[in-house]
Amino acid sequence: MLTVLSGVLMITGALLAVIAGAGLQRFENVLSRMHAATKPATLGLALVLIGAAIQIPDPRSGVKLLLVILLQFSTAPVGAHLVGRAAYGAGPEMRGRIDVDELAMDRPEESSASG
Repeated sequence: MLTVLSGVLMITGALLAVIAGAGLQRFENVLSRMHAATKPATLGLALVLIGAAIQIPDPRSGVKLLLVILLQFSTAPVGAHLVGRAAYGAGPEMRGRIDVDELAMDRPEESSASG
């Protein structure tokens, strides 16, 4: 029974990783690609590692896999945030696609930066 559960978790995680890869190819801008790269890929990795932890009887290996999952869940949002800020700062072509510009207050005026 645990083997079946482990297999289902691993296959589901792999499918989420494939969906993330397809999203990276399909979406047209950085912000959409950033979402596709972080959300399903992080959950997919977690499911694969949980499936592996079920199959490994050693508790120390399970703790290591849990640590990998925790680190992935803590670093992926930070990386995505940095990519989003860099894409926003890349120029007006990206800012023109945003409906609500919450970062406009943090950005200095472009005319004062050149003078």
